[in-house]
Amino acid sequence: MNSNKGVRYRDVGVLPNRDLALATSLLKWVGATEDFRKDSTSGSSVLDVGYFANVIKLTSDVGLAMTTDGVGTKVLVAQMLQRYDTIGIDCVAMNVNDIICVGAEPVSMLDYIAIENATPEVLDAIGKGLYEGAKQAGVNIVGGEISQMREIVRGTGKGMGLDLIGMCVGLVRPDEVNVGQDVKPGDVIIGLRSSGIHSNGLTLARNVLLEKGGLEPDAYLPELGRTVGEELLEPTRIYVREIMDLLKERVPVKALVNITSDGFLNLTRIKPAVSFEIRDLPAEQPIFKLIRETGNVTSAEMYHVFNMGIGFCIVAPNDRALLSDIHDVIQSRNGESFEIGRVFDETRRLVKIPEKGLEGEGDQFVEVESKAAAVV
Repeated sequence: MNSNKGVRYRDVGVLPNRDLALATSLLKWVGATEDFRKDSTSGSSVLDVGYFANVIKLTSDVGLAMTTDGVGTKVLVAQMLQRYDTIGIDCVAMNVNDIICVGAEPVSMLDYIAIENATPEVLDAIGKGLYEGAKQAGVNIVGGEISQMREIVRGTGKGMGLDLIGMCVGLVRPDEVNVGQDVKPGDVIIGLRSSGIHSNGLTLARNVLLEKGGLEPDAYLPELGRTVGEELLEPTRIYVREIMDLLKERVPVKALVNITSDGFLNLTRIKPAVSFEIRDLPAEQPIFKLIRETGNVTSAEMYHVFNMGIGFCIVAPNDRALLSDIHDVIQSRNGESFEIGRVFDETRRLVKIPEKGLEGEGDQFVEVESKAAAVV
């Protein structure tokens, strides 16, 4: 399929995360604030800005991991269905799944709700989801903010505007922060099953299915076994329990990677400049096939925007007994895990998916055939 055809994320107004050059205008100021703690005995950051979470050193034994994220345009689907009891789970998930990537245990969260017209019914439903997400992650929510901004926040209907954002903290020893520093060629990539689309790529999914595809949110599709809206609202899977089990049992996992926007390209965030080959992927959920075929979306775009059935990755040594232990822990938490690839030796940060004819570097995947043709 020609990469110039079909719907792309850029076409619906979303730029790739790493393509936002304008962010440097902000980061030059944000990064400079590190100097404000350089002479202090605590509070300096352990990592550079840009990983899944950062860690500030409180003492030699205590590091505070921090991250913030929201649920994006999934709130628009909730508005269309007038169902708000699941997006709180997504809010928790998007934060705790990032915190565990540095080897930290999520502890507490704050939530921020910007809303056009606050009603007890909507807030109660959001609270229900936040409670369920916190229960799954084993965290508490110790505060937050409700901001009614009728002049600013807009939604799919009058008075329905809403945004939901969270901030999470966790604990990790500064000398045990995991950014994949020990990953080396030959290591195995274990993929953990996603629950579906999670909370990334909803702008593209809505554009393809509901706008250009003409489907109604309450349209029942046999291939999904439910309505389109219900499928898109399926909560993001929370991976905290299984990852904490592995870390507390001192299982030597080398890297922990949340597969969100940018898909498998998130693997290249780890510290070493190594490459990854993805093979033996499990069958993707029907929602991804529906998006691809309805919007004529290329494989390169699909694998850049969506998780494609794998919501989290663990990189571990190629040791049969160890890998079996990891699979057993995941299964004990009612999860599914698959050995989906290997790390190989290259100086480039590259992700190859040979079965799909894709190579990814930087902020995008390209079809190998198209890339070769361009070189010629």
